[in-house]
Amino acid sequence: MSKQTKNLTSTQDTSIDLDAEFQASNIQEVLDKLDRELIGLIPVKTRIRETAALLLVDRVRKKLELSAGAPSLHMCFTGNPGTGKTTVALRMAEILHRLGYVREGHLVSVTRDDLVGQYIGHTAPKTKEVIKKAMGGVLFIDEAYYLYKPENERDYGAESIEILLQTMENNREDLVVILAGYKDRMDKFFHSNPGMRSRIAHHIDFPDYGADELVAIAKLMLASQNYSFSTAGEEAFGKYIRLRMKSEHFANARSVRNALDRARLRQANRLFSGTKKSLSKTDLITLEAEDILASRVFLESASDIEPKTKNKK
Repeated sequence: MSKQTKNLTSTQDTSIDLDAEFQASNIQEVLDKLDRELIGLIPVKTRIRETAALLLVDRVRKKLELSAGAPSLHMCFTGNPGTGKTTVALRMAEILHRLGYVREGHLVSVTRDDLVGQYIGHTAPKTKEVIKKAMGGVLFIDEAYYLYKPENERDYGAESIEILLQTMENNREDLVVILAGYKDRMDKFFHSNPGMRSRIAHHIDFPDYGADELVAIAKLMLASQNYSFSTAGEEAFGKYIRLRMKSEHFANARSVRNALDRARLRQANRLFSGTKKSLSKTDLITLEAEDILASRVFLESASDIEPKTKNKK
């Protein structure tokens, strides 16, 4: 038996405990963190777990000299604002680092303005500087479709795209690029840039949150800041969310965060202007219904209904 045959037989007889490899990687810690940070998003979390499993198995295969080439890890996250895309990108960077697919595991988040210059010779240095910062980690490009503006002949976004394409192909083992944005616009972007589409292996769609999920997100946000709703306050916030979701500019968790900031402002004003001079811890941490119901969302809703009511008379 030749030496090569002996080595192959030895490799085939070797076994690896996949569960032990999983525990040693500590990626369960990251997945648990993702579950704590984000309400719902079951399809998204499932895809992230599947990707983590793929990378773990690929790493085990390498140990048995069963390399199939580096998997393509560039991704596209599509969905409306406030659906958790940046948070998932952060956790994905951690997973990639713990499994050894990127050296540092940091996330560099940018938009068009960080990549594209305003005059000839300005774009290449800007794009290359961003890529340099992101090397060894993940480059997250939000609203990536703004890089491509075919209606403007003097736009320099195409130059940035070309540099990104070269980097994504030549540095696959040192950089992962995640593009993000609205699904319909990303589809048009890929249609106009087939080279970019061919380099993206993983497409993950982020669904909008339901009203109950948004209330749960609000409670999670408040708890992280040592606040909470009263029973009536939580009920009022549920009504607020259902009205706010009808707005054209509703942005899921981002809108929830902004609403809570305004509610805290109204609570502080209520406490400061009130007659009660001695405040308990409960007073300081509790958002009441009146802190929510004072929102202009309720006033706008009432004004929309009032003319209809008058017309019926």
